[in-house]
Amino acid sequence: MNYTGPKVKLSRKIGVNITAKSGKYATKKPYPPGQFGPQKRRAKQSDFGKQLFEKQRLRLQYNVSEKQMSNYYAKASRAAGNTADNLLALLETRLDSVVFRSGIARSLYQAKQIISHGHIKINGKKVDISSYQLRVNDVISMKEKAKNLPDVQDNIRYSNPPVYIELSKGDVTAKLIYVPNPAEIPVQCETSLVIEYYSR
Repeated sequence: MNYTGPKVKLSRKIGVNITAKSGKYATKKPYPPGQFGPQKRRAKQSDFGKQLFEKQRLRLQYNVSEKQMSNYYAKASRAAGNTADNLLALLETRLDSVVFRSGIARSLYQAKQIISHGHIKINGKKVDISSYQLRVNDVISMKEKAKNLPDVQDNIRYSNPPVYIELSKGDVTAKLIYVPNPAEIPVQCETSLVIEYYSR
């Protein structure tokens, strides 16, 4: 099940700012949530605990369910190359991830909303599935009415997409130029521990 609770509390728990609002609070309260957050010492984690924590961090940064993450790992392990790199590539080339990274949406959660409301087209065809897997040179566009929404226009105005996404602010389109390598993907996670967790 995808996370639908308070984003600031979640961000403080996993140590990653998953929304812009979370970043503002993190500077004021750089400690875990709860009454004893400022004094709380993190207990020494076992190897399994570290693996579990990193898996949860990665899963929550992409807001995917446990079942989805498990399926992505299985697919990544079957593909040629490094499993950890394959896993990140699969997650980063999801439709909601690219809509967010491009700047069309200000957060992953808004990206999912825009997609589910039917505002997005891939190569001219409507797609309303957030987990849709994009391929290189796929072009994301928006319906005419949707691209003029105030939220979308504000997002585009201040967008700064990564090098693997080409954004056209004029007609609000984004193109996946290539599958990014791990160093280019802005996530905070020790993916090797995630692979260790699933390969137990």
